[in-house]
Amino acid sequence: MPQVIEQGDPDPSRMQRPQGNPLLLSCTLQELLARDTVQVELTPEKKGLFLKHVEYEVSSQRFRCSVYRRYNDFVVFHDTLLHRFPYRMVPALPPKRVLGADREFIEGRRRALKRFINLVARHPPFSEDVLLRLFLSFSGSDVQNKLKEAAQGVGDEFLSCKLATRAKDFLPADIQSQFSVSRELIRNVYHSFYKLRDRAERIATRAIDNAADLLMFGKELSALGSDTTPLPSWAAVHLSTWGSLKQALKGLSVEFALLADKAAQQGKQEEDNVVEKLNLFLDLLQSYKDLCERHEKGALHKHQRAPHKYGLMKRQAASPTHSREPESVEQLESRIVEQENVIHSMELRNYFSLYCLHQETQLVHTYLPLTSHILGAFVNSHIQGHKEMSKVWNDLKPKLSCLFAGPHGVLTPPQSPQEDGLCPR
Repeated sequence: MPQVIEQGDPDPSRMQRPQGNPLLLSCTLQELLARDTVQVELTPEKKGLFLKHVEYEVSSQRFRCSVYRRYNDFVVFHDTLLHRFPYRMVPALPPKRVLGADREFIEGRRRALKRFINLVARHPPFSEDVLLRLFLSFSGSDVQNKLKEAAQGVGDEFLSCKLATRAKDFLPADIQSQFSVSRELIRNVYHSFYKLRDRAERIATRAIDNAADLLMFGKELSALGSDTTPLPSWAAVHLSTWGSLKQALKGLSVEFALLADKAAQQGKQEEDNVVEKLNLFLDLLQSYKDLCERHEKGALHKHQRAPHKYGLMKRQAASPTHSREPESVEQLESRIVEQENVIHSMELRNYFSLYCLHQETQLVHTYLPLTSHILGAFVNSHIQGHKEMSKVWNDLKPKLSCLFAGPHGVLTPPQSPQEDGLCPR
């Protein structure tokens, strides 16, 4: 039978709030990362009625289980999460492509889904919600219906948070100016990390291209050494020399294949440990930017419209009423009271939105030390890569001795001419 794993949060991963003001969060990057690590892997494609279905195996360390999810399951989970937490950073999903989804696109989407679910699983409010537990541990085939039922059973975070109606009491007096400054800062950080990610992608791509070039270089040397075309009669005097050279060239493909493998490993490590971490941080920053836009276009816009509507009703009520029926007067007064309640609710939601924004800003700053992790991975990748390739190059050098053999077997490696070009060094 389909089950939902009941698993509490591990103690080290709990978000700690200092005594006094619940607005403030005290948490390190290590504590956030310890909340969970989720793997998303592709499974063999399944044929549907018309198209092949791409399915993912989603494995959570926290819940100690694996479930199978399709892209549409992620979509429903994302939508229900956004409905449940409209004032929090909900990362965006990668786009869906119905036709022409090649391997590169599918792999890119898998990586993006992995970043999405890990950001969600490590987000303090999300990680304690039933929606995440359902998505990561429910083993039935109707996970989408389960998610929708769970979302309908409870309202959004404003309705379930005990501090929602008192959010204003915890906000600093200059919260609006702080919000503007934080938004500008994170916008600038986003642009810088976007450029860093592009450069890191180019460096990793060059390493992979270098691997392909080294492999082909070795193959061409091997092909040259395997050439069976006979020498012309006038070159017969050099027959033994050319035969030795060919024998040496044929054996070099092994070392160049090893060099290509080392370069490919370095490129792969930089993709996984540098580019993907930069993409993870960019996804987080983009979700913060989206949250700021939702706050301005959502809560603030509705908050501005409600008083306008209330003012119209008050002016209508203040106009001469001798021609109105008693029922219409009572209905108008009832609508005015209802609108007053709406305005009050909007004000409370606006303050709660700012309350959540303040916490989400703290969360973004908690992720900032990820920069040192990324730089460390970048530096270590180059140190290890160059060290391993240097060893192969040094092992290759003695095997070139027969290429430089002069008279009587004495090594005469080629020399660089002096700048004036008149005599060799």
